[in-house]
Amino acid sequence: MTDERLKYLRLLSEKYPTARSVTREIINLSAILNLPKGTEHFMSDIHGEYKAFCHILNNCSGVIREKVDMLYSDTLSRDERKELCTLIYYPEKKLTLIRRAGNATPQWYRETINRLIELAGALSSKYTRSKVRKAMPEDYEYILDELLHAQKDEDDNQVRYHNIILDTVIDVDAEDFTISLAELIKRLAVDHLHIVGDIFDRGESAEKIIDLLMTHHSLDIEWGNHDILWMGAACGSKACIANVVRNAIKYNTLRTLENGYGISLRRLALFAENVYADKAPMDAALKAISVIQFKLEGLVIKRNPDYDMNDRLLLKSLDLENGTIVSEGKTYKLNDLDFPTIDPDDPYKLTDGETEVIDGLKNSFLASVRLRKHVDFLYENGGMYTVFNGNLLYHGCVPLTRDGSLDEIGIFDQRLSGKAYFDFADKKARYAFYGKHRTQRDIDFMWYLWCGRKSPLCGRNIKTFERAFIDDSSAWVEEQNPYYDFYKTEKTCVELLSEFGLEGKTAHIINGHTPVRTKRGELPIRANGRLLVIDGGFCRDYHEKTGIAGYTLIYNSHGLRLKAHEPFESVTEAINSNKDIHSSSEIVETEKHRMMVSDTDNGGRIQAEINDLKELLELYRSKR
Repeated sequence: MTDERLKYLRLLSEKYPTARSVTREIINLSAILNLPKGTEHFMSDIHGEYKAFCHILNNCSGVIREKVDMLYSDTLSRDERKELCTLIYYPEKKLTLIRRAGNATPQWYRETINRLIELAGALSSKYTRSKVRKAMPEDYEYILDELLHAQKDEDDNQVRYHNIILDTVIDVDAEDFTISLAELIKRLAVDHLHIVGDIFDRGESAEKIIDLLMTHHSLDIEWGNHDILWMGAACGSKACIANVVRNAIKYNTLRTLENGYGISLRRLALFAENVYADKAPMDAALKAISVIQFKLEGLVIKRNPDYDMNDRLLLKSLDLENGTIVSEGKTYKLNDLDFPTIDPDDPYKLTDGETEVIDGLKNSFLASVRLRKHVDFLYENGGMYTVFNGNLLYHGCVPLTRDGSLDEIGIFDQRLSGKAYFDFADKKARYAFYGKHRTQRDIDFMWYLWCGRKSPLCGRNIKTFERAFIDDSSAWVEEQNPYYDFYKTEKTCVELLSEFGLEGKTAHIINGHTPVRTKRGELPIRANGRLLVIDGGFCRDYHEKTGIAGYTLIYNSHGLRLKAHEPFESVTEAINSNKDIHSSSEIVETEKHRMMVSDTDNGGRIQAEINDLKELLELYRSKR
C-alpha cells in the first residue's frame, strides 16, 4: 500500500473510527445500489415562457396525473382526479378556492391528506428513507415520516397512532400540512432536472424561470446560445449587450430588461427619437440599437481575425447612393436608406451619441444585482456540456467538416476540436466573468459563442442585417454547420459519443437548439435512437412551426420516453377549471432489466466508496 493510499484511509477512519461503523456503512451503501435509479427529466429551449414552464414543473411533465390515475381510477371520478392533481400543482391557490366554496371540511382534509400520503408513498418507494426525509419540509419531517411508514399490526396500534396524528394535523394546521405534502410529492416525482439550454429571450419572463430553477433541489444546465448572450452581457461585452437589447425590443420582452433586471432604455429611446424622428418610438429604438449592434460586431470581428468572419463586415460595402449592399458576393437592394450615423469612410465608428448610449447600457448591466446573481447561478450549475448517466447533453452542435469529421477550430492561437474545444470554451466563458486579468479578447469570445460561425452553441451563419434591411429572402438563408446533416446517422453519433468518453449501445446524445417541425413530419428521435432533439417549441412564436408546445424527455428505471406537450392556456384556467396541459407520450427505449442505482454515475461513486471501506475494514481486522 502506498503512503498516499494509507494517508487517505487514515482520513477515512476519522469518519468511520470502528470496524462496526465501517460495516454498517457498507451495508447501507450496498442496499442503496439495489434501489431503482431516480427519474430524470430533460427540457430545452424554454425561451422565457414562464407560465407554461412553471405548470410543467408543477405537473412533473404529466407524471403526477399518471400516478393519480393509476392509484385512483377505480375509486375517484375523472373530475375528482383532475381536482386532486390541480391541488398538487397549485396547493395554496387551489386550497383558497376550496375554502371559499366551503368545502374544506375536516372530512375533506382527512380524505385528501390520506390520498396525498398514499401518492407520496408510491413515489418514495425507489428512495432510501433517509433521502425521503431530506426531501421533507423540516417542520413536518417527523410527522410525514411516521405517516408514510405506518404499518398495520395485529392490534391496530399503528393505525390508531396514525389516526391521532392525522386528527391533530387537521385540528391544528391542515392547510399548511397539505401544501407541504403537495410539494413533497412534486419533489419525489423528479429526482434530477436537466435544462438543455436557452432559458432567455423570445418569451417575457426569463428572470422568473431562473428564480424558479434556483429553488429546484437537483439540476444541471447546458448553456444555450441565448443564455451565453446574456452571460456575455453580464461580462460587459458591448456587442452582447446590443444584441440583448435588440432582441428585447424585437420580441417585445422589455419587461424582463426593465422590470426584471432594472435596466433602463430611456437614454436609447431619447437618442433614437432624435436621430430617427420620422419613426414610431419603438421602431426608432430598434433601428438605433441595430446600427449600434452592427458597428460593435464589426469591431469585434476586426479585433479577432482568428474568428475568420471578415465576410460579415457588411457595412464597408454599404452604398447608400445606389441603395445597395453586398452579402456573400451578391449585391442586394436595401429596404431602408436612412443611416445618418454611419460614416462611409469609417462605417464602424460609433458617434458620440451612440457611444453614450452603449456605455450607459453597459453600466446598467454591470450594476444589476439580480442579473449578476442569476448569471452566477448559470455558471455554478451549468456548462458547455454534461455527461450524465450514459448520456451526452449539449445545446447546439459539435462542429464538423463537410466530410463529417471533427472540425479543427483555430482560436486563441490554438487548434481545437471536439471535446477539447468544448472544454476550452467552457473555461474561457468562466474566465470572461470571473477572471481577474481577463482581457477584451476574453470578453469578445462570449459574443463569438453567441453567434460565431463555428461556435458550438450556434452552428449557423447568422444573417441579422440581411433579415432586417433586405427584402429579398434569398439573402436570409443561414448556412448550417455540416453537423446538422451528419447527426442523423448512427455512425456519426457513435463517434461523437466516443469523443466524449461514452461507449456502448445505451449511450445517447440529447440536443436542443433546433425546433422539431412535427408539422413537416420531422421526428425528434434520430440516428436509430442515438440522438434525441428535444426542442419542441416552448416559445409561443414556434407553436405554428412545431405543431406542439415543447418536449420533456423522461429517463427512469424502465427506460426513455418522450412527452410532447400541447399549449398551456393559463394559470387561472388551471386552478378554476382544473385544466391541465395534455401531453402525449412515446416510448423511446425500454430497458431489458430495470436500471438500478448501481447502473448510474452515482452508483459508480458509491461502489468506489464501498471498495475503500472494505479496504479500511481489512486494516481494522488485521490489527486484531
